[in-house]
Amino acid sequence: MSMTHYRETQVQLRDGRLSHRRDFLRVSALAGAASLGAGAGLTSGIVSGAEALRKRGKACILLWMQGAPSQLETFDPKPGHENGGETKAIDTNVAGIRIAENLPETAKVADRLAIIRSLSTKEGNHQRASYLLHTSYVPTATVRHPALGSVTAHEIADAACDLPSFVRIGRVQNGSGGGLLGTAYDPFDIAGARGRMGGGANQGGGSLKPANTALTTDETRYRRRLGLLNRLEGAVDNPAVAQAAEDHRELYEKAARMITSEQMKAFDVSAEPTSVAEAYGQGEFASGCLLARKLIETGVTFVEVGLGNWDTHDDNFNRTRTLCGQLDRPYAALIRDLEQRGMLDDTLVVWMGEFGRTPRINPRGGRDHYPRAFNAVLAGCGVKGGQVIGETTAGGEDVVEAPRSEKDLFQSIYAALGIDADKEFMSPIGRPIKVVEGGTPIPGLIG
Repeated sequence: MSMTHYRETQVQLRDGRLSHRRDFLRVSALAGAASLGAGAGLTSGIVSGAEALRKRGKACILLWMQGAPSQLETFDPKPGHENGGETKAIDTNVAGIRIAENLPETAKVADRLAIIRSLSTKEGNHQRASYLLHTSYVPTATVRHPALGSVTAHEIADAACDLPSFVRIGRVQNGSGGGLLGTAYDPFDIAGARGRMGGGANQGGGSLKPANTALTTDETRYRRRLGLLNRLEGAVDNPAVAQAAEDHRELYEKAARMITSEQMKAFDVSAEPTSVAEAYGQGEFASGCLLARKLIETGVTFVEVGLGNWDTHDDNFNRTRTLCGQLDRPYAALIRDLEQRGMLDDTLVVWMGEFGRTPRINPRGGRDHYPRAFNAVLAGCGVKGGQVIGETTAGGEDVVEAPRSEKDLFQSIYAALGIDADKEFMSPIGRPIKVVEGGTPIPGLIG
């Protein structure tokens, strides 16, 4: 074992032990934040990642469709078949590629999209499938696997950025976090624009600055208070708690650096030109997509934006039409905006949910859980757009061409980002865990 690998292993083992002190860190941070005015809920931390990868400036935006979207009402419509119901298909700007009529703006950027119609897993439970499609692993009682965003932050985050490297916006349930990498790689969660962001989020403008990230006193006094806290915690002479105290100080320092940074201006979407805001449209998801672009532009490495609830067991056609109305314009605007700013080549945009919906319509006019055949869409970061990968039967019941697992999808995502999917992290119980165990990158997906 090389000395470099030995040191990395020791850090990973230490981080594994820290995960057992998660509650202490969170409670301490929240309690201190209340008195000091620091950002409640800040659990991010950017430590490392290969320098060569950092210099590439790669980033990822995950558009998470909470509740599992119907593939037949989005990217794999079946017009003319009884399973297709009332949903019609429309042409895109790529000859031969048709998607559901619910996504007219998305159809105009199809030449940037790689539509994967042949995903298939064995998890049809929301909680387990959400975990699976965030980590590439099924949940276990002994190991908490790190989320896609946590691994990305660990491997390629820019340590010079004052903002958290993994930010999660909107409704995301069972999405996992830092897991065995430790609390430093948990997402900075600003979920719920209505409840925890500043004004204007619901109107598609204004400041989306997270709550409790404004100083309640002047910065000089704030720094003095932090100094006092550091002295108090530095006086700890009990080895059993010294490491926890050190981690607590590190967490506070990161919080202080963030809330006093000029980069916090990234949360002010009202600073964007009117034409840009109008392109994204209104609503929480629109604001989240615009904020995602601003955060990536500022130096954040991974942003997840959630939209739900796609769990359409009843009234499927009306509900998906409404949800697609919230998705369509911001999604297309995000792709165009990244491209126009020269950012799409280095920013991977992933659209997916935890599984698909049954091709057969149930008696309530809905579609139920269906992991056997569903969709994901990738764009940017070397992904070859204007293509469809895989195919399902005429009624959408089964994959008939190029079946792909969640392992294959994650292998492809990490390949686009330049992350070694075979790298091993050490779990708290001393077991090496690969970033992705199995699977291969999808052929022809990445140029």
